[in-house]
Amino acid sequence: MDENDAVQYNLENDLNLEDVDEILPHAEITDIFQEGLAMLVQDPLLCDLPIQVTLEEINSQIALEFGQAMTVKICKASGEVMPVVIVQNATVLDLKRAIQRYIQLKHQREGGIQHISWKSVWRTYHLSFDGEKLAIDEKRLNEYGIKNRCEISFVKKLKNK
Repeated sequence: MDENDAVQYNLENDLNLEDVDEILPHAEITDIFQEGLAMLVQDPLLCDLPIQVTLEEINSQIALEFGQAMTVKICKASGEVMPVVIVQNATVLDLKRAIQRYIQLKHQREGGIQHISWKSVWRTYHLSFDGEKLAIDEKRLNEYGIKNRCEISFVKKLKNK
């Protein structure tokens, strides 16, 4: 038995083709999965999540329920508020990454911008809480006094003259 035969034999034994009525195409499996997710997000714990929910969003919502995470409100100059979920002991860098994930997911769902240069964003903007710039990426948010439901400003940096 060569390697290809062995792989085929293992696949047939693992799948046990005799017990399977039919093998579904990827599109049908995706539809079934999306229907299951739609039913899942009807649960009162998960009802705030979008229909096209990701596993990360489900895990974040569960972590919120168990007190392992918190929501911070990121306030943009335009007045838009982005509720971002992060773990309780998150650092400034963790918050920046959570903001990036939030915006990327939002753009995917709305069909917006495909690529954002985050290096450029963080050179142009900074985060601020109670007038204090969140400058040290390794510093924990609780060291700045940031707790659940706190508002953090997304502020354009001033140019030095």
